[in-house]
Amino acid sequence: MSTVTSASSADIYTALNGTSATKAASDEAGSADRFLKLLVTQLQNQDPLNPMDNAQITSQMAQINTVNGIEKLNTTVGTLNTQFVQMQALQGASLIGREVTLQGNRLDVQDGVAEGGYDLSGKADTVTLEVLGADGRVIDTQQLGAQTAGRHELSWNAPAYADGAELRFRITATQGANAVTSTLLMRDHVESVTTRNGSLVLQTRYTGDVAYGDVKAFN
Repeated sequence: MSTVTSASSADIYTALNGTSATKAASDEAGSADRFLKLLVTQLQNQDPLNPMDNAQITSQMAQINTVNGIEKLNTTVGTLNTQFVQMQALQGASLIGREVTLQGNRLDVQDGVAEGGYDLSGKADTVTLEVLGADGRVIDTQQLGAQTAGRHELSWNAPAYADGAELRFRITATQGANAVTSTLLMRDHVESVTTRNGSLVLQTRYTGDVAYGDVKAFN
C-alpha cells in the first residue's frame, strides 16, 4: 500500500488534478465534488501510524458544507430575484395609463392650465417661477413668495395653449443672499412597462425610459 506521510491537502490536490487547490476552489462549479475526492484520497493514503485526527476531518467536512451552503444560497437568491422581477412586471402593468411625477422641467398643459412642481432643499423667502416657450424664451415670470423646504406644486394659467403644449419652467429660490437648491418636477404619462437587467422600466410619453426607482410619485 502506498503511504503519504507529510503531503499537505494542497499538494495531494495538485498531484491529482494538475492545478492548485486555491485556483480549483475558486471555481464554484463542482467544487464540492473536488473537496470530497480530496478528503477520500487523504483518508486512503494517510499514514496508519499518524492518521488524520477528528479535528482535521471535521475541518474538511465543514469546508464541504460551507461550499454546498453557498451554492444553495446563490441558487435560492437567483430564484427569488427571478420571482421578484416577474412580480414587478405584473404590478407594473397596472401603471400603464397612469400619470407619474418625475424629475424634469416640462409643464403639463391640460384644459388651459399648466402644472408642475419643485422640491426645495431648504426654506426660501423668495421663490420665482419663469415659464419658457418652445424656443426657450421666457414668456412669463411670477413671484411665488416665501416657501418652506420640501415639495410644492405650481400652476400657471395657459388659456392660449393647447393640451400637451411644449412649455417648460425654471425656479429660482433664495434665502436672504443665499441661493436655495430646487429640484424641478414634472408630470408624465406611462405608456408601457418592461423589465431590463432585472429591473422594472417605465416607458413614458415625454421622458422616455424611466427606472421605476426614479418615480417621485404616482398621480
